[in-house]
Amino acid sequence: MTSTQGSGVLCRQLGHVFAQPQLLQRALTHRSYAPEHNERLEFLGDSVLGCIVAKYLYGSYPQLSEGELSRLRSNLIKEETLAILAQQLDLGSYLKLGEGERKSGGFRRPSILADAMEALFGAVLLDGGFAAAEKVVLGLYVPYLAQADVQTLGKDAKTLLQEYLQGRHIPLPAYSVVTMQGEAHAQSFQVECAIPSLKISTRGEGSSRRSAEQQAAQAAYQQLAIPHD
Repeated sequence: MTSTQGSGVLCRQLGHVFAQPQLLQRALTHRSYAPEHNERLEFLGDSVLGCIVAKYLYGSYPQLSEGELSRLRSNLIKEETLAILAQQLDLGSYLKLGEGERKSGGFRRPSILADAMEALFGAVLLDGGFAAAEKVVLGLYVPYLAQADVQTLGKDAKTLLQEYLQGRHIPLPAYSVVTMQGEAHAQSFQVECAIPSLKISTRGEGSSRRSAEQQAAQAAYQQLAIPHD
């Protein structure tokens, strides 16, 4: 596939044909590849993305409070979510990376993918204006939101489990370290999450006690088979 053909596929996926193709090429260029790279477009895209997502959430979820809207927006514009959207577009295959970044798998790195997504949004804004950028952003985010649970999106497992138990006046879980292995710089924790009143006991592992607790809480939350509204 030639560069032009590849760009054409990407444009069809985005739903925007660039009147200024050089903006698209700039958005796909990492700083390791050339002096004319995508960081300034990334700055612009980050701003317009936040605005578009905030506007959409405000109009689509009138039942949510300011705090809930802020939490949801933060979750939608964070690196992890942007990287997921980039992977859906196979964006890594279009990126122009320096030899070092390419050999080290930079086309798969979440931070590089997320930055490129923001740069794309900035490029569309400059090429077609706010309406064009809004169309592209919502074209990616609306399907993503349709598959998500808006009430829980952005909350960590411990918070979700705690809210569920408190809402039913069930005693909160107890977390305890079962094992701790490895040297100080490379430790591994195994933590138990116990809810005696429900006869639930789950375990999680992680490089920190906090991450292990989150894994254990996630397992307990899933074990409760909580139906989502």
